[in-house]
Amino acid sequence: MPNETSLSYPGWRVALAAFVGVMVSFAAMVPFTFSLFLTPLQDAFGWKREAISRAFAITALTVAACSPTIGTLLDRLAPRRIILPCILVFAAGMASLSLLGPHIAQFYATYLLLGIVGNGTAQLAYSRAVLTWFEQRRGLALAVVLTGSGTGSILLPIIAQHVITTHGFRASYLTLGAIALLGFPLTALLVRNRASASTPHHTASPIRIGSVLGTKIFWLIAIPVMLSALSLNGAIAHLAALLTGRAVTPASAAIALSMLGVSGILGRLITGHLLDRLFAPYVSLAVLLVAAAGILTLAFANTAATGILGAFLIGFGSGSEADVVPFLIAKYFGRTRFSTLYGLTWTAYAVGGAIGPVFLGHAFDQSKTYLPSAVVALAVPLILAAILQLFLPRYPEALTTANAPVTLEPAHT
Repeated sequence: MPNETSLSYPGWRVALAAFVGVMVSFAAMVPFTFSLFLTPLQDAFGWKREAISRAFAITALTVAACSPTIGTLLDRLAPRRIILPCILVFAAGMASLSLLGPHIAQFYATYLLLGIVGNGTAQLAYSRAVLTWFEQRRGLALAVVLTGSGTGSILLPIIAQHVITTHGFRASYLTLGAIALLGFPLTALLVRNRASASTPHHTASPIRIGSVLGTKIFWLIAIPVMLSALSLNGAIAHLAALLTGRAVTPASAAIALSMLGVSGILGRLITGHLLDRLFAPYVSLAVLLVAAAGILTLAFANTAATGILGAFLIGFGSGSEADVVPFLIAKYFGRTRFSTLYGLTWTAYAVGGAIGPVFLGHAFDQSKTYLPSAVVALAVPLILAAILQLFLPRYPEALTTANAPVTLEPAHT
C-alpha cells in the first residue's frame, strides 16, 4: 500500500496542481470579487443593485444546469481534456468584462458564459483526479485542493479592489482575466487520474444515477447544500457593499472579503483533519452553525472589526462545508460516478446560490439600505441545513473498499 503520508507520494503533486488551479478558478474569483463591482457598475451605468445581482443568479443557474454534464464528462474522460479548455474560456470571459457597455444584456451574457465553463475550472473538475490517489488521507487531500479557493479568496479581492481604486473597474476585470490563466501550466503538467483507478474496480458494478436520486441519503446531502448556498452566497455577494454602506471604508471591506479566505483555509484544514477521524455529518452540523453565527454577526455589523469577525465566521463555516460534501459523496456512493454526483450537488448549490444574492439585492432596493432583519433572514436556511445533518445514516459497510457501490435505500421507504 502506498505511503500517503509521505510528501514524496505522487498524489500530493496532483493535489498541489489542483490547489493552484482552484485558487484562480471560478469558485475563488467570481463569488469573492463580485460585490466589489456593485458600486462601480452602479455609478458607471446607473444599474440597480438587484439588476446587477441578477448576473450572479444567471451564472449560478447556468452552473446548476451545466455541472451534471461536466461531472459526467469527468467520469469518462481525462481531467485535462475538460479543465484546460474551460480555463481558457473562463479567462477570456473575465477579461471581456473590461469592455462592458451601457447595455446590461452584455453583462448578463458574459456571466452566462462564465457559468457554462465555471465548474470546469473549479474543485468539481479537480476532486475526482485527486480522489483516485488517496484512501487513508482522503479528507486532508480534499482540504488541500479546496484550500486553493480560500487562498484565492484572500488574494483576489485585495488585488481587484486595488486595481479598481487605482485604475478603475475595467482594468480590474482585465487583471482578473490574466490571473485566471495561472492554473493552466501545472494542470497541463501534473493533473491526471491514478492509472490503477482510471477504470472501475473489477468487483464493482456501476451505480445508476437514477437509483441514487431515489435515495434519502442523496437528498439529505443535496438539500442542505442548496440551503447553505442560499445563505452564504447572499451574504458574500453583498458583503462589501453592505459594509461600505455602513460607513466602513472600501479598504476595510476588501479586508473582510479576504478574511473569508483566511478563515476558509483554516476551516478547510481543520475539517479535513476531522473528517478522517469523526463522523462527517456531525462535523458538518458544527460548521454550518458557525456560518450561521457569522451571518447574524454581519446583520448588526457597524464597524470594520465586527464586519471582519462576521466574515471570519462565514468563511470558516463555508470553507469547512465545501470539504464535507465531496467526502460524503465518496463515503456513501463510492467514486465510480463521483464527478456526476458531485456535479448534481453543485446544481443544488447553484440553485440556492442564485436566490440569495437576488433576495438581498431586492431587499436593498426596497429599503435603500441593508436592513438587519433581511440579513438575519439569510441565517435561517443555514440552521435548517444543520438540523438535516442529524438524519444522515452511518456509512455503508460496502464502501470500506475504494469503489464498491453502496446498497441504496429508496427514498419512499
